[in-house]
Amino acid sequence: MNDIQIAQAAKLKPIGEIAQKAGIDIEHLQPYGRYIAKVDPIPFQSRPVKGKLILVTAITPTAAGEGKTTVSIGLADGLTWNGKKAMLALREPSLGPVFGMKGGATGGGYAQVLPMENINLHFTGDLHAVTTANNLLAAMVDNHIQQGNRLNIDPRQVRWRRCMDMNDRQLRRIVSGLGGGKSGMPREDGFDITAASEVMAVFCMADGLKDLKSRLGNIVVAKTYQGESITCAQIGAQGAMAALLRDALMPNLVQTIDSTPALIHGGPFANIAHGCNSVTATKLALRLSDYVVTEAGFGADLGAEKFIDIKCRASGLKPDCVVLVATIRALKHHGGVQKNELNKENIAALEVGIENLLQHVRNVREVWKLPVVVAINHFVTDSRGEIEALEASMASENIPCRFCDSWEKGGKGASELAEEVCRAAEEGTGRPLSFTYPDDLPLRDKIEAIATRVYQAGSVVFTAQAGKMLDDLTREGYDYMPVCIAKTQYSFSDDPKRLGVPRGYELTIRDVRLSAGAGFVVAFAGDIIAMPGLPKAPAANGIDVSDQGVISGVF
Repeated sequence: MNDIQIAQAAKLKPIGEIAQKAGIDIEHLQPYGRYIAKVDPIPFQSRPVKGKLILVTAITPTAAGEGKTTVSIGLADGLTWNGKKAMLALREPSLGPVFGMKGGATGGGYAQVLPMENINLHFTGDLHAVTTANNLLAAMVDNHIQQGNRLNIDPRQVRWRRCMDMNDRQLRRIVSGLGGGKSGMPREDGFDITAASEVMAVFCMADGLKDLKSRLGNIVVAKTYQGESITCAQIGAQGAMAALLRDALMPNLVQTIDSTPALIHGGPFANIAHGCNSVTATKLALRLSDYVVTEAGFGADLGAEKFIDIKCRASGLKPDCVVLVATIRALKHHGGVQKNELNKENIAALEVGIENLLQHVRNVREVWKLPVVVAINHFVTDSRGEIEALEASMASENIPCRFCDSWEKGGKGASELAEEVCRAAEEGTGRPLSFTYPDDLPLRDKIEAIATRVYQAGSVVFTAQAGKMLDDLTREGYDYMPVCIAKTQYSFSDDPKRLGVPRGYELTIRDVRLSAGAGFVVAFAGDIIAMPGLPKAPAANGIDVSDQGVISGVF
């Protein structure tokens, strides 16, 4: 059976039973049908954040796939299988990838969160709430200009873009306000995908409604003719935006196939945003369970770095252990093997590709000073020789390594990995977290620290546009903020074709955006953009629903 057939055949428990298992009273639930509910986090805020936090990340992604979400779900189920009280804290899928090329974000095989179709398609409407709040602010900015422009906003310097939760390249750059005076003032404009919007980042970084409203108010939307910044609070939109996001701010409770409770909340991309689920959901899970498995998007150079340098810095959270996911297939791809040859044994290519894995391990150990466990997502095509070569390489570097068979066996297939992770988490408890750079480093130096310490770049070059923006932000007092580098997920570098571990190259920062509400500065490297497009054969072509209402084609 394929993933969706496995998910549809699974026997789900009523969400009230899952809540009871997690220690949540029914009175704190807002049900969305029989198997989904929102959880009010406020009654739990007096509880200590006591659980051990397990951060799951990965090697540099490849077309071969790594299965990071599948391993995350399997690990949580493995902990449950071993008798631990565990929960998941994951991001919500975006409709862009679901209908595009990547597919959904609910795991695979017998390591899935359910109900799979609902989670991947609309879920509880959180992303639509974020979209609407974002676009309300855009409408209020333009309306302010139309209705007399009391704040003296320069229409050429409106920086707030609209968004939608779909890959639509046609909307990247547009001209809005056509049709005469009653239709607004014409200007260059554009859309970002919702997962890359600042409202999504604010939503995920906020620690409660009060913090959410404050962060929304800090969003910088435009400049005046005199060059002064105009915020959302000056427009007066933060209250209405917070009202739109009130229910969305409650984490969503679902279950795995093995009935492990899962909180799925927030959905920023890690290549163009900070790539972590909400602070609210993570802290709630840590108050409710002994072990929380969470995930940071794409490779550790993107997701884990941003989790630590942005989310942990702002929230006070700290991982007790990092799990680094890889597959033998993906490592061979980093060693130069093409996708159509990955099922064939190639130990020589594997040994070359292992360097990508080792560099991510070094970053976790040497930059962030955290214990790490390597999780190898097991494929039936992995040969005995390849397995032995990989195990020997990990042993020579004293790196704990376990194979994971959760795709085939659910939690039972991840029980050995779970045991190793528990040992590592005990080692990491109480160990201070090390950031990539200190708070007081200038913005340029922060970017260079990430590029040289994590990406292995030799130098960083800033375009004139990026340099001017950094100078402006420093002058305006934003240089205390962490940086969020938006770059390709397919390479340590800004060139997606450079696999393995390129070293000594030049990283180009071409643009910079301020996300004052989220609390960081976004630096765009290479050709990365905030509105993806659909591929030549989008996944939407294969998605359908039968006359009986059964959905097919979601993966």
